[in-house]
Amino acid sequence: MDEPVSFLFMKLSGIFFVLVGFFGSVVQAKERPNILYFYVDDLGWGSIGPNAQAERRAKGLATVQTPNLDKLAAEGINFRRGYGCMVCSPARSSQQTGFHQGHTFADRNDPDNAKKAIREDDITIGDALLKAGYVTGYWGKWGYGGSKEQESPTIDNIQTLPTSHGYQHVVAELHHVRAHTFFQPTLWTAPAPEGSKGDLYLEANTMKPWLGNGDYPDEPAKQNHPDYPETAYCDDVYCFAALDFVREGGQRYQKDGIPFFGLLAVQIPHAPFDEIKFLPEWDAAYADDAHFSKLKNQSREWAAMVTRIDAHFGNILAALEDPNNDGDNSDSVADNTLVIFMSDNGGPGGANNSEFDANGGLTGTKGSINEGGIRVPTIMRWPAMITETSELKRGTSTDMAIDVTDLLPTFCELAGTEIPLGLDGVSLAPLLTGKGERRPREFLIHEAGKGHSIIRRDHKLIRRPNGDLEVYDLAEDPAETTNLAEKFPILTETLDKMLTEERVDEPKGFANTYHHWEGKNGAKLSKAGNWSDYAYANEGITYIEDDGAPQLSWTAHLRNSGKGSNTAVADKDTDFLALEVGAADGVSQALKIGEGVTVTGRNEVRVTDGGTIDIEGGKVASVRWVDVKKGGRLLGAGSVEGILYNDGTVAVVPSAVAGMLMVAGDYREEGGSRLHLEIAGKGINVTGEAELAGILSVETVPRAKVGELYEVVSADSVTGRFANAGDRVQAGDGTELRVGYEAGRVTLTVVSPLQLSLAE
Repeated sequence: MDEPVSFLFMKLSGIFFVLVGFFGSVVQAKERPNILYFYVDDLGWGSIGPNAQAERRAKGLATVQTPNLDKLAAEGINFRRGYGCMVCSPARSSQQTGFHQGHTFADRNDPDNAKKAIREDDITIGDALLKAGYVTGYWGKWGYGGSKEQESPTIDNIQTLPTSHGYQHVVAELHHVRAHTFFQPTLWTAPAPEGSKGDLYLEANTMKPWLGNGDYPDEPAKQNHPDYPETAYCDDVYCFAALDFVREGGQRYQKDGIPFFGLLAVQIPHAPFDEIKFLPEWDAAYADDAHFSKLKNQSREWAAMVTRIDAHFGNILAALEDPNNDGDNSDSVADNTLVIFMSDNGGPGGANNSEFDANGGLTGTKGSINEGGIRVPTIMRWPAMITETSELKRGTSTDMAIDVTDLLPTFCELAGTEIPLGLDGVSLAPLLTGKGERRPREFLIHEAGKGHSIIRRDHKLIRRPNGDLEVYDLAEDPAETTNLAEKFPILTETLDKMLTEERVDEPKGFANTYHHWEGKNGAKLSKAGNWSDYAYANEGITYIEDDGAPQLSWTAHLRNSGKGSNTAVADKDTDFLALEVGAADGVSQALKIGEGVTVTGRNEVRVTDGGTIDIEGGKVASVRWVDVKKGGRLLGAGSVEGILYNDGTVAVVPSAVAGMLMVAGDYREEGGSRLHLEIAGKGINVTGEAELAGILSVETVPRAKVGELYEVVSADSVTGRFANAGDRVQAGDGTELRVGYEAGRVTLTVVSPLQLSLAE
């Protein structure tokens, strides 16, 4: 097998870190992909071949060598409009929780983030995938939960640790300031040895030679190179731990079908740059590069760092091809492993940016709300799905905008587990698998100390700290050189209003809060006393407290966990960030929305198994969607504002105040859904597209005369068909009807028993 690296140290790819008690008992699901996520720190958008370096190389200019990442892009998809965040701490918070900086707790590099950034209630990538039966690992810069002392750091908040959020196998740094050296003396590691206290323990940051059988010597041995420092370069330790995990995980996946998720969040190429010079042959990869010796010190050090981590990535990718490292690739798990590469934010200023064009000509650098601060290199490879014939073709680049918040919902959907309620991110799984349809994402939100931005399709609005507004057309002007705000005042006003509504103006420490229904049967939805209070506290300090009535920052679960059925009554307009209505154990939970009342879940309204939303002339609204899941019901007559997804039951039940269901948006069905009409002709009116796939049923048919025609669905356009056999419906009163399809409507026609038998 060809070696994927080009210098001496990396040739010893057999050296890796011990991970004790590697795999537990989890659900077997070999059809689900393994997921391997490479996450680098401060790598500018233009630092990889397909974005800027290949063009520079063709012109004979100085370039950074990333052969493995360039190969990864050639075998997958390069997302030219992938977005991270502006600085380190918010990036990791948004990555793990799926919320943008207007809603997540860490919206800037607050020194206290290490103590409080990710809360017990936040569902992270690790939480979701562990629950789904994945074996999980995290190596590198976590940034939360521990103190910054180089010697004898402490754990300051158990709630925010990686081991408290689903990560089983960990070698990490818990404080972002402590990660500002590559030679910290100890690293936090899990699982902890028997007899130790807590899930994480400190281990000396040294490299240990592998004996080839999984065992290590009792006494420390010499390093693999006589000049290698006694305290290891931490990214080497992270990468060899990840390599071990992938080898073990690949073998277990082949044997037992247990999928794995690994997130390698290295510190490279964050400053300090010059520490790489302590490593033997640190610049050997550039020995034949005529440009290298002429570059400034920072540029040479930065380039060596990037190429070193690229070599580590190559070793780990090779382990997917040959998990047991015996030279035989018949045990490869690469085909069904989704590999993601991404940076947390744009690259910093300095010599590397000017001499390598590391940000690819984009305006701004790390910390900026301009593209150079938030647009990041992003690659995805999944050979089983991303091919020459898939929608996203292998070896190509796309200008589709995606965001770091999209990854949590993507991984959940691929793993077959529930996406956490009300996230800002949107799953990319349909895009990657070619199955189903990706839900629309209207805009991306980013927040920085030096402004805020909203990106909607090709237009981007920036609001500066002094209130100045700028608008750019990113398709025509990715470098953001021409401000269009005065030219398009209506667009500017619209985007500015949307940006404000996403809570980017809130003070630091603001975040969504989590609440659960405690009201008795018939209790009012809007009353504070019917909901659980929320407090986020640690070591006697309360960071967030909310004991009031529902508001737009609430992620709210209206779930019945009692013994009898429960109904909540929407007595007046009530707003949430997200609202779920559901129940368990055979009981039910209903929400009644009366005439003139609107219940809003800005990001999402979700109706799950055992839940019912009963619209009796009222409205349920969302900026995005109302999602009726399997076992959930939306019934009555009134209004839905937003896309209505139906994988359960939508039943149109007319009342004295409303005769139909009006949907201001699209209506989309899954195959197992049902659209039920209590009365034929009292159906659903859709202002957008109606996509049909489920069963149509009818209770009664007035004036059931042969040939009588009833309109049951009207829309701007109708796609798909109901799943009724032979396009026939037998109503509850015995009437036989035929389903008819036209460009913008679906009808039912009464058919006599004689005509039905002759037709068949």
